[in-house]
Amino acid sequence: MLILTRKRDGVIQIGEDVVVRVMRTGRGSVKIGIEAPSHVKILRGELGPAHPEPVAAEGAGAVMFQH
Repeated sequence: MLILTRKRDGVIQIGEDVVVRVMRTGRGSVKIGIEAPSHVKILRGELGPAHPEPVAAEGAGAVMFQH
C-alpha cells in the first residue's frame, strides 16, 4: 500500500488514464474526485465484495486480490 499526503487541489496520477484529485479536506473527512475513462469501473469500498478472493498471479510466489 502506498500512503501519500496531499493538500487541497493535490493530484495523484495512476497509470496514464486515472487522476485522483483532493477536492476538499475537513475535520475527519476528505472529498476526492476521480477522472477515469468510462471503461474503468470505480466502486466505493462498501459496494465491493467483503472479502476479495486471492488469485495466483504470474511470477514467483505473487498473489493478487481479485474484486
